[in-house]
Amino acid sequence: MIPVIIGVSIILFTVFALAPGDAVDNIQNPKMTEEKKQELRVQYGLEGSILKRYINWASKAIRFDFGMSVKHKMPVKTVINTYVWNSFYLSMSSFIVSVIIAVPLGIISATKQYSGFDMFFTVFALIGISIPSFFFGMLLIKWFAVDLRLFPVSGMTALGVSKTPVGHILDVMHHMFLPFIVLSLGNVASLMRYTRTSMLEVIRQDYVRTARSKGLTEKVVVYKHALRNGLIPVITILGFYLPSLFGGAIITEQIFVWPGIGKVAIEAINGRDYQLLMGFEMLLAILTLVGNLIADITYAIVDPRIRLK
Repeated sequence: MIPVIIGVSIILFTVFALAPGDAVDNIQNPKMTEEKKQELRVQYGLEGSILKRYINWASKAIRFDFGMSVKHKMPVKTVINTYVWNSFYLSMSSFIVSVIIAVPLGIISATKQYSGFDMFFTVFALIGISIPSFFFGMLLIKWFAVDLRLFPVSGMTALGVSKTPVGHILDVMHHMFLPFIVLSLGNVASLMRYTRTSMLEVIRQDYVRTARSKGLTEKVVVYKHALRNGLIPVITILGFYLPSLFGGAIITEQIFVWPGIGKVAIEAINGRDYQLLMGFEMLLAILTLVGNLIADITYAIVDPRIRLK
């Protein structure tokens, strides 16, 4: 994992270094002189050759110091830590509910292939995968926030209202409901399709037919013999969900003005705040590798044929 992280950091740093302009150029202040801009570039580590800047950045990044954010005027680590947990609360709740709903639905659809149940949820999954999240989010805002006034249009909490700890949690859940539905629809649809496809491949294997020929009940055949092998591709997909739990849902957070790291990343792109983007992308790279590692370890738990050495 360490050589991969180093390689990713070199590629990302080079891409951001070659991008036109920087955060200092994006500062809208007619009174700022070129001398002041040059001083800011030196302060934020934006001067010098790419190699020199990378070595300087990497020597600090080892100590989890990713530099200063020009837009937020605070360390990148502080900015990420401030906003990433807002994204995590939203994404994690959607992820847990999606797994609880999608995996059983996928298993039942596979065991009842071409039935009414299977056809209904196949259509549901196709709709969930196909509908754009921004369009679905705008529909929910129109129906439930504007017309029915059941949920707030945007934000994470109601401003100017003092609440108890329990009241604050309930307020956050109230604001979270609509973006939670948008994220869950896509997650349930895609995960259900993966589970169904994987289970269909497994239940047609010879060892499953052998288990049925021994007189075992269908539940034992499906949930004891077929399920563990059928979950292997699903575990691979779930491993890739880890970065998204902390990486934020950029489109959804923009629509609902959710103060998550995805929204901050978009603002950093528009503001050319490459120091913040570099720290954010490195976080996603590390989480992706950790997700793959967790998936590899989980294979050995699910599939008895796999042994870690």
